[in-house]
Amino acid sequence: MTTYTFQRSIPVLEDCYDLIVAGGGPAGAAAAICAARLGAKVLLVEGTGCLGGMGTSGLVTAFDPMANGERRLVGGLMNEIVETLYARQLLRPDIDPDAWRKSYHKWTAFQVEGYKLVLDELCVDAGVELCFFTKVVDADADVIKGTVNGVVLHNIEGFTYVKAKTFVDATGDAILSHLCGVECREAGRDTPGIMPATLASLFTGINWDQTKGRSYEIQQEMLEKALADGHFSQPDRHLPGMAKVNHTVGYLNGGHLFNLNALRCKDLTEGIIFGRKLAREYMDFYRKYVPGFENIEHVTTASLLGIRESRRIVGEYELNVHDYFARRQFPDQIGMFNKSIDIHPYNNSEEEYNRYYEEFEKMGRLGVGECFGIPYGILVPKGWRNLWVAGRCVSSDVQVHGSIRVQPAASMMGQAAGTAAVQAIKTGQAACELNTETLICTLRDNDAYLPQEELSYDMTRV
Repeated sequence: MTTYTFQRSIPVLEDCYDLIVAGGGPAGAAAAICAARLGAKVLLVEGTGCLGGMGTSGLVTAFDPMANGERRLVGGLMNEIVETLYARQLLRPDIDPDAWRKSYHKWTAFQVEGYKLVLDELCVDAGVELCFFTKVVDADADVIKGTVNGVVLHNIEGFTYVKAKTFVDATGDAILSHLCGVECREAGRDTPGIMPATLASLFTGINWDQTKGRSYEIQQEMLEKALADGHFSQPDRHLPGMAKVNHTVGYLNGGHLFNLNALRCKDLTEGIIFGRKLAREYMDFYRKYVPGFENIEHVTTASLLGIRESRRIVGEYELNVHDYFARRQFPDQIGMFNKSIDIHPYNNSEEEYNRYYEEFEKMGRLGVGECFGIPYGILVPKGWRNLWVAGRCVSSDVQVHGSIRVQPAASMMGQAAGTAAVQAIKTGQAACELNTETLICTLRDNDAYLPQEELSYDMTRV
């Protein structure tokens, strides 16, 4: 390959931050807000014009299960956000608060613009310095020492070099970690396949009363009829479905983009074009086949593709499916979770759909009252001293990734990473050598549900 040398002198920002967070999704927002509340000087860098990631720019307007049928598992900042949305009537209007406080495998739908405003307010109130329309494009890091000195940012003003004491990678694709030289695993390269992406949409004009509480069952029944009629250009058997957002609005999680490599711009470009085509096909499907949807209008597709899998770091610990099925609890766990293993079909075959259905509905689902722990070690790139990751780029195997890649888990991981960064600054402890007993106690003080009786200075590594 022919190469071109790109070299220039760029301004160095005089300010040195305690923490720079790359990515303002649920993980990054939580890391920044929680670190700032603990007194850190935080810069939050986000490539779009809002926080929330897949919940806002991606139009995935429902939080995944936060309880296990007996109690709330997800506390901390994520719970604060949901309770704030509820108090402001920004959740689905007929929702039962037990959906996130107690119920088993229930989703919590919210209104996008309200969520954006709440995240803005939380950041501003905490003193987080926000930098929208900005991306991390390079890193000044020492792979041997496992340290990051600074990052190169790019926005409308050009390039800037910014220093910080600590860093959190919440980009979803482990972009900052990759730039630093962290060892990573890529979907499709280091795994047998790539979980498909989806371009979500918002629709209006829905008469939810006609579904009589059987919306998903009716949608699936009509999908099978439409497939038999040859309605779709892509015979996709898996339809997560149209979910109620408010009285007439729904968000569509439908239309898979198979074999899309989210680390390739060509794939992202072709995928979003095809995703918009599929959105039109699904609108026609709902109008023609599903009662109550005859007069729907397509409001918009998301500005971000719903990427489920791309790149994950190799961490101090890799959470695995054996831990999941053992309902394993860890001394250093920074979150508890219950959601099913949710690995969407890799192709259109009946065999893949049946594999998904059995796994999600039966074989890969924990029972009522059960949960598994998310250990601190999966947030730390192996051997790194001042870098953490949070969100879907953490260290886990494919199957557990299918459970923890979602917004509530990402927020818990972000809160833990931001809290750990502040602890590291105050104590001089490295990320890879952090006193996790202190970390757990701080998280508990900030409403995290962490019931483990045994705590440990050292993180779980084996």
